[in-house]
Amino acid sequence: MAGTERGPTRRGGGGKGGGGAGVGHERVAGRWRPGGPRSFLLVCSFLITLGSFAVLPYMSVLLHQRLGLGLGTVGFVLAVASLVQFSGGVAGGALARRIGLRATMLVALGVRTAGFAAFVPGLHSPWAAIGALFLVSCGAALYLPANKAYLVEGAAEAERPRLLSASGSAFNAGIALGPPAAAPFVLTSPGALFAGVTVLFAVVGLGHALLPAASAGPAAGGRRTDEDHAAPAGGPDRGGLPFVVTVLSVYVFMFFQHYLALYAVPRTSASFYGGVLMGYACLLVIAQPLLSEWIAGLSYRRAMRVGFGAMAAGTAVIGAGGRAGIGVGAALICLGEIVLFLKNDLEALARSSAAPAVVFGRQRLAAGIGAFASGVAGGQLYGAAEDMGTARGFWFAVALQALVLPVLLVPLAGAVRRRYDGSRTRPEKRTADGGGPRRTRA
Repeated sequence: MAGTERGPTRRGGGGKGGGGAGVGHERVAGRWRPGGPRSFLLVCSFLITLGSFAVLPYMSVLLHQRLGLGLGTVGFVLAVASLVQFSGGVAGGALARRIGLRATMLVALGVRTAGFAAFVPGLHSPWAAIGALFLVSCGAALYLPANKAYLVEGAAEAERPRLLSASGSAFNAGIALGPPAAAPFVLTSPGALFAGVTVLFAVVGLGHALLPAASAGPAAGGRRTDEDHAAPAGGPDRGGLPFVVTVLSVYVFMFFQHYLALYAVPRTSASFYGGVLMGYACLLVIAQPLLSEWIAGLSYRRAMRVGFGAMAAGTAVIGAGGRAGIGVGAALICLGEIVLFLKNDLEALARSSAAPAVVFGRQRLAAGIGAFASGVAGGQLYGAAEDMGTARGFWFAVALQALVLPVLLVPLAGAVRRRYDGSRTRPEKRTADGGGPRRTRA
């Protein structure tokens, strides 16, 4: 496409989430770049995660050391908050369908701003701190589906990989820089830290209020109404496979996320582990946009082979090697994350007729299920490996799961899906154009 394009076009002629001025993209001299509102949203994605991860990684310190809650209680609170943050994406998608994308982001940012502000009195009250944490989690659940949907709404399918990969890079850059930026203030002046994050979110929220509307609002229901009520696991469209693969992708990945520190720090050092995490984050931020078009061109089956294969190889290398094994294994797992997470979102969008915010809400639910299952299974598996005196065996068990589970569960999900579709179509009596029964060949 030559020239300059601005503003999203409505998908399907009358679908929700289509209108709005100046939300589009630009092509200058054949090169693509996001337009002003999308560029602003990408910057905000970085600032939002920078502020969030200046606080959230230190919740266990606040709840346990400062407020005196037991570790069992702290673990339960954090687990429930994580589940709310992931599974609440379905509610975020439904809210965006009803009130629009910009309005949903404003509501979400208002809730998160109130949550971070509530941490200030929460420094002296465990109940206030827990309430603040759940406000922040609810705000995150509402925000992300609308954020991603605003980015891709009206964009050509070929442009979605670059938009979603840029969004992922912005989020991961904030995740990487938030904890070290806040480290000097967490124990010495936490009140000032929470107040600063509150101001940051309030400013970001004001900026969102100036965005052009990217949704036609609930009055534009039309053809999308029934589609938007599709079931979270794919409903009447073909979104079931990306949902299942997302569950498996996050399930395998969270073993690495949760247990690498437990394995690596005693065998190397805390500084080496921190260096691995920093390198991982930098690789993720840089490589994901560079690989986005290649990932988009892969077939889904090939992407699954590459992604799960890289995760299996990475976890096996971690178990087999020392410092070099941990570093190389982390790089391989990073490749698997880049391929699977981006491809799952692209496939979910391509296979579903629902509004993008609804699709991303389902994907968040799938991620929450995978993370919860990994948390439940991981503790038992790592404990069993340590009891047998071979923590390395844990990583080989994870590698085996990365190879076997997709082979077993993806075809099973397809068979269940086909059987469900058949059960829905069989009772219907097919009629001819004239209203009489349609005859079928024997």
